[in-house]
Amino acid sequence: MKQKSFRFIAADILYISMMILPFLAAIVLKVLTTPLSNGVEITGARIFFTVPMPIQDLIITEAQINSLCVMIALSGLCLFLTHGLKTRDVSIRQHLAEWIVEKVDKLVKESMGDYFSGFVPFIISIFGLSAFSSFMSLLGLFPPTSDINIVGGWALLVFFLITYYKMKCGPLSYLKGFAQPVAFLAPINFISEFATPISMAFRHYGNVLSGSVIAVLIATALQGLSNLLLGWLPGFLGEFPFLQIGIPAILSAYFDVFSGGLQAFIFAMLTMMYVSDGFAIDEYFARKTAKQNINK
Repeated sequence: MKQKSFRFIAADILYISMMILPFLAAIVLKVLTTPLSNGVEITGARIFFTVPMPIQDLIITEAQINSLCVMIALSGLCLFLTHGLKTRDVSIRQHLAEWIVEKVDKLVKESMGDYFSGFVPFIISIFGLSAFSSFMSLLGLFPPTSDINIVGGWALLVFFLITYYKMKCGPLSYLKGFAQPVAFLAPINFISEFATPISMAFRHYGNVLSGSVIAVLIATALQGLSNLLLGWLPGFLGEFPFLQIGIPAILSAYFDVFSGGLQAFIFAMLTMMYVSDGFAIDEYFARKTAKQNINK
């Protein structure tokens, strides 16, 4: 029993370490690699190194490293919440895990239907990855959602899913969809089809990036205003940015927490909407029934 308890505690420590150490490593990496600067700098993800490739070099950036840290931390969180599942004497973390799964399962079924119940893990993953990526700015780290390449990759994955479910009714049905409701709208429908991932990516990227830029500009402006109004105070008091106390934290609570979580929710909802709306489920089952009748 003691050996089992020790293994259980050791596993918990490992999972908690997976949640904490990636962010600590990202902070240390940022401190060690960020050059000193004077004034305000608003830049994209820093490039760490480049891997030579035959067609195009692979660029490893701050956004990719931070995104990897979020994925490791989320894996640790999932393992921690689902460690030691029981049917009796349920722990608080198991209650939390079950609550999350039940809520997302209900959301997916209401938004997409029972046929897409298997999408629950994907929706939880895309929501968690997006939200925690935006929350990284609370630690002073570059949020991966502020990089169009990261968010564009997610949108491209969603586009492949949309196309896959549209093709489940056959290539001919997919091509006919461009001529709906009338044939002369086919060019517009074609453009709209490929505009979907672009709009999803730029909506998410633009909202997160704009929030980060506004927060930095306001914090810098408050520092300058503090020096202007209170610079007459003696010693270090004249240099201390009193006006930066509290206000940036309130802005961060909105731009980083509320807005980041909201954009993650919107991205997840758009994913469910586009995939389910693109799948002609009645036509699919009619086609499937017809094939079964022919085989009989």
